[in-house]
Amino acid sequence: MSWQSALACWFLRRQFRPHTLNPDISVKEARENADKRLWTPKPPRGWRLVERYRASDAPLRGEWLEPAAGVMGSTPMRTVFYVHGGGYYFCSPQTHRSLTFALAARCGACMFSLDYRLAPEDPFPAALDDALAAYRQLLANGTPPDSIVMAGDSAGGGLALAALIALRDAGDPLPAGALLFSPWTDLAATGVTLVTNDGRDPMFHGVAIGRAAKLYLADTPATHPYASPLYADYSGLPPLFMQAGSTEVLLDDTLRVAEKAREAGVSVELEVWPDMPHVWQLYAPFVPEARKALDRAAAFARRVASERAAAYASSDTSMV
Repeated sequence: MSWQSALACWFLRRQFRPHTLNPDISVKEARENADKRLWTPKPPRGWRLVERYRASDAPLRGEWLEPAAGVMGSTPMRTVFYVHGGGYYFCSPQTHRSLTFALAARCGACMFSLDYRLAPEDPFPAALDDALAAYRQLLANGTPPDSIVMAGDSAGGGLALAALIALRDAGDPLPAGALLFSPWTDLAATGVTLVTNDGRDPMFHGVAIGRAAKLYLADTPATHPYASPLYADYSGLPPLFMQAGSTEVLLDDTLRVAEKAREAGVSVELEVWPDMPHVWQLYAPFVPEARKALDRAAAFARRVASERAAAYASSDTSMV
């Protein structure tokens, strides 16, 4: 573990973890604290940020990070469709720019970060509906599905996975693959690491997970496969790339999905990083393990998008 990562864990233990023992979740406080912690990086050199937050911008409400003209040369453009974390009730595309900016530059891709509706004002399935509508609008605008890679962290990782499952069920064309960073996939809170990693996780206590889930679920059963994708069928999904820290209370949410997906014939690349905090990729500007993790995620995204594009071109040529 680098000293930068150790410092991040120390900070999380002092500033974040104590609040997860509170029996009552304060949505207002969580949102205010997220805004206070907000550090806004500048777009990478040669890239521009386009913010689209008006109601009329829906379903593609959120923000785009796009390369300036000529930056990518003749390289085929990819699109990363990003869904931020925050327990479904706080955070935003702005709070996750340190991750999305770094990932876009590494992928050589346009980055769309969705501003989905938050609970408890808009519980399940509002966030899922927003993700599905935005993805379908991308396709309607002419973006080839094989050039899209879904991505998300924590609740956003679970939402990205749920969106893949819902798109498959509806018969929609699927993206090339998905990047899932410490995804929250079991809102029923049954993972064994909620207990075994309680006290080791620098960010959460295990008891906090079930409490947070209630804000999003409202009256929906916690095992609904579109709310908790752990309980879904994985057959026919595109390749998945998953990263989680070894001491996370949510580690089992990643491990069990990887196992089920592999059993269903899905290609899965799973990485468990020693002693990393929840969604350490957010600290890419400062933590070397975060930069290395994003390097590996971006390599996967570039590869699966290229493979899908080549397969599509080959099948299209064979039909001529």
